[in-house]
Amino acid sequence: MHGATPAITELLAAGVPFTERAYAHEPRASSYGWEAAEALGRDADQVFKTLMVTGHHRSRDYAIGIVPVSTTLDLKKMAKAMTAKKLTLAPVAEAERISGYVAGGISPLGQRRHLPTIIDASAKEWATIFVSGGRRGLDIELSPLDLAELIGARFAPITER
Repeated sequence: MHGATPAITELLAAGVPFTERAYAHEPRASSYGWEAAEALGRDADQVFKTLMVTGHHRSRDYAIGIVPVSTTLDLKKMAKAMTAKKLTLAPVAEAERISGYVAGGISPLGQRRHLPTIIDASAKEWATIFVSGGRRGLDIELSPLDLAELIGARFAPITER
């Protein structure tokens, strides 16, 4: 192990099978997700990014969307999946403060606060997917079904190409 993060701690405590996948992070990378896919030699449809959205109705009105790095989160589809009127991406500083992670290392696991989470339905096409392990340069490979069960997420089509 390359040092426990809250994400890894949560997986270990739950007994969920996973594999750590570390890679050399380039600080000047323009896209953390694409960097991970390339460094790990994986299809960009199998590597997922964790995005925080907000409805701006209340200070606690946040949710997580988990989508392949090859796609864009469709905010209208995400809102529909959340039965919300309108969502926007949360500002990076808010996402970092709420999740407890830095941008480019925000994991859907081990966040400071449990948030409603939607995983793009395409994740179910893979036996395993890759998500951030809680820091830049570390991904976790695990079953999308195990991930959904552990964090209480639902699957829905929430991307645009």
